[in-house]
Amino acid sequence: MADPASYRPAPGSIPESPGVYRFRDAQGRVIYVGKASSLRPRLSSYFQDLSNLHPRTQTMVTSAAAVEWTVVSTEVEALQLEYSWIKEFDPRFNVKYRDDKSYPSLAVTLNEEFPRLQVMRGPKKKGVRYFGPYSHAWAIRETLDLLLRVFPARTCSAGVFKRAGQVGRPCLLGYIGKCSAPCVGRVSADEHRQIVEDFCDFMAGQTTTYLRRLEKDMQVAAANQEYERAARLRDDIKALERAMEKQSVVLGDGTDADVVAFAEDPLEAAVQVFYVRGGRIRGQRGWVVDKVEDLTTGDLVEHFIQQVYGGSAAEPGDPGWGDSVPREVLVPAMPPDADAVQEWLTSLRGSHVDLRVPQRGDKRSLMETVARNAGQALALHKTRRGSDLTSRSVALQELQEALGLDEAPLRIECYDVSHLQESDVVASMVVFEDGLARKSEYRRFVIKGRAGQAGSGGDVASIHEVISRRFRRYVEERAETGEVEGATGYPDEAGTEVPAGIDPDTGRPKRFAYPPNLVVVDGGAPQVAAAQRALDELGVDDVALCGLAKRLEEVWLPGNEHPVVLPRTSEGLYLLQRVRDEAHRFAITLHRSRRSKGMTASALDGVPGLGETRRTALLKHFGSLKRLTAATVDELVQVPGIGRTTAEAIAAALADRRPGPAVNTATGEILDDVEPVEEVT
Repeated sequence: MADPASYRPAPGSIPESPGVYRFRDAQGRVIYVGKASSLRPRLSSYFQDLSNLHPRTQTMVTSAAAVEWTVVSTEVEALQLEYSWIKEFDPRFNVKYRDDKSYPSLAVTLNEEFPRLQVMRGPKKKGVRYFGPYSHAWAIRETLDLLLRVFPARTCSAGVFKRAGQVGRPCLLGYIGKCSAPCVGRVSADEHRQIVEDFCDFMAGQTTTYLRRLEKDMQVAAANQEYERAARLRDDIKALERAMEKQSVVLGDGTDADVVAFAEDPLEAAVQVFYVRGGRIRGQRGWVVDKVEDLTTGDLVEHFIQQVYGGSAAEPGDPGWGDSVPREVLVPAMPPDADAVQEWLTSLRGSHVDLRVPQRGDKRSLMETVARNAGQALALHKTRRGSDLTSRSVALQELQEALGLDEAPLRIECYDVSHLQESDVVASMVVFEDGLARKSEYRRFVIKGRAGQAGSGGDVASIHEVISRRFRRYVEERAETGEVEGATGYPDEAGTEVPAGIDPDTGRPKRFAYPPNLVVVDGGAPQVAAAQRALDELGVDDVALCGLAKRLEEVWLPGNEHPVVLPRTSEGLYLLQRVRDEAHRFAITLHRSRRSKGMTASALDGVPGLGETRRTALLKHFGSLKRLTAATVDELVQVPGIGRTTAEAIAAALADRRPGPAVNTATGEILDDVEPVEEVT
């Protein structure tokens, strides 16, 4: 491990100009590339006290042995050089987007004499024009099957094409009219290329123009009494319309945009992109990225734009030049150097590119849909990783070694507290056994004592109360069953040995008699100390304890001044995060439910004849305060125990909470309800 002070540049030697810098390790390998609008303050930030740096940044600067930089004229040049160096050196500490799955594209090999239409995966090749990517290869094949009737271009491999030319017979597609059979000379190379170019124009969004041309040709053929040709053109038009129906229309005609959204946690982020061309969603793609640095959403956007669009730029005159960069890039947050990024995208496209955050309307709605897809992709990525038996075994082994446990923590319990300004304080207990959630063992706690009162110590006092309540029950139930330390069971009245933790009356496990191997609390040193104090007060000394702090994902142990920092790629840290996040989800669900009931009670205060039982019945019947507020008197009467007089009083009490109708602010006109935008998945 190197000391950053050993290679720190001399004071005043770093210029204040824009530039790009590289950190190298002792072997001379580039391990990190970055850019800055002013090199001096940016590089100086890496050489401060290590305790002030993000843990991932600490690892980078202590792994490096030298730093060097290159001065450029503008921020755009810095962006271009940074991308070139990242692509050349592949630094291990830079953010890398990787596909969460392999997405196929529809490729047109315009670099061949007889271009071919085919499904293609992997990196893009020069001279090939791409459409998509699509979610599934079968979606491309279905689209091709419809379009080959109108655009009978070659789809066969080089071997099949050559063999057909040698024997003088086309393949089946040539006989059924779905290939123009250039292999046997039915069309010339120029005629076949024109077919392919028409296909590319149609796929690029020029659908209306081509359909009008076909309709005009059909009318001319019918007027000339060429009825067979007119019928064939009519069928071609229907085939194109069916192909267009397969693509979701979400925005106005002519909209050419990529809609980008992120879902992230402290260690990973998932990004989803919807490709909108001509107002239609033409494709979708997703990536998962490890957050090697302490990155904001804007930083993730900048890295994403560099890696996705930087490598897709072709030279002017090449097939599809500029197609990969749309006219608009809609993002959830602007990157730090937004103007430079936008100028760089404009240079890649060859015309103006608008980089912005949608604020309202259909584009904002589509952004929310893409964000939901990103959230689902991140959850699926975590589920796949968490359900893998090997990963779970490695995670438990890593936790055993990192926390100094005698055995792997096969049963983990995690506790989290949720409240709003220390009101409606609740806590959750979730259980993971063998690395998997055991939801039947989940428990919820309502904090009613001093820990639930404002100014009484907040989360620390609440954690102490929850741990005390849970393990007090454990001690009591263990005493009831006669369990002693080291015993595997105890005799019942008939003298038969009953396994420890089993209720002899029901034969079922006692609710709290089964102790965990590891207790995890959501928080840092104060929360861990409170939990340890609760265990000590109850005399429980056979349960391991740790805390997971959200800020830097540090693992705190009782009595330790410094946390345990697990590697960001650690399966053990990933398991702790899953347990902590599940406890947080479970706690906040209960908190919202209780807060909703409290709001209902306050809204109905003063309604004569309406007590706690009827309030509960109202909330249970309608499901939420929002639905209750929108209910009419006739709907309220349908609730058991609610008469018309009481219903009218309830409606009057809730009248102020009802939202007014939507109004056009320009004209004052009351608007009708608008159908929601259909969700695109």
